[in-house]
Amino acid sequence: MRVPLQNKVQPMKDFPQTLRNRVRRIPERGNYSKDTIYPILDAASICHVGYVEEGQPYVIPTLHGRIEDTIYLHGAKASRTIKESASGIPLCLTVSLIDGIVAARSLMHSSLNYRSVVVFGTGRMVTEPEEKIRALEAITEQIIPGRWNEARKPNEKELNATNVAAVSIESASAKVRNGPPIDDEEDYSLPIWAGVVPFSNRMGPPVPDSRLGEGIQIPESIRRLSS
Repeated sequence: MRVPLQNKVQPMKDFPQTLRNRVRRIPERGNYSKDTIYPILDAASICHVGYVEEGQPYVIPTLHGRIEDTIYLHGAKASRTIKESASGIPLCLTVSLIDGIVAARSLMHSSLNYRSVVVFGTGRMVTEPEEKIRALEAITEQIIPGRWNEARKPNEKELNATNVAAVSIESASAKVRNGPPIDDEEDYSLPIWAGVVPFSNRMGPPVPDSRLGEGIQIPESIRRLSS
């Protein structure tokens, strides 16, 4: 689980349950605590941003980073998603992590063990240079913790070509399933295998760039990522 150092604040309050963020289907799996929600956001490599433009819904996958109660998104100056995300319209951001395949005796009770988060908020364009740098650092560290201090920082030209949207987390909820299959009582006697197959995203060995200079060693951030 990857939690940026600046986000380790405890204890954290719950989000109030409202019509917007309340988990309706299997509500006992819902969780409104930042102590649950934020680690899931921080462990995800990608989020999906949902918004409506001129009556047309869009859901776009993108990289993200979190600092306290703000999620940062970045993209090219021409990125419609970043412009819309920074325009103040209502946004919905989601992340999902799969922890296991749940094979029940009944096909209708087969499922996944998962952790998911739905975030509601509004965004603004980041214009202050220092905040923009912090946001890009958070996004970088979300993918490869420790990489920000190993690689070349963005130069002025690159910063000018990049837009960053700051999305305030106004409301959120998590939904989590874990544990074994839950079958109908009469199905437990069936001669059918049931259980959980653990699922994890694992990094493979690093593949060096074909133009890597001779003698350059794998940095610590990459070693940790692929260990």
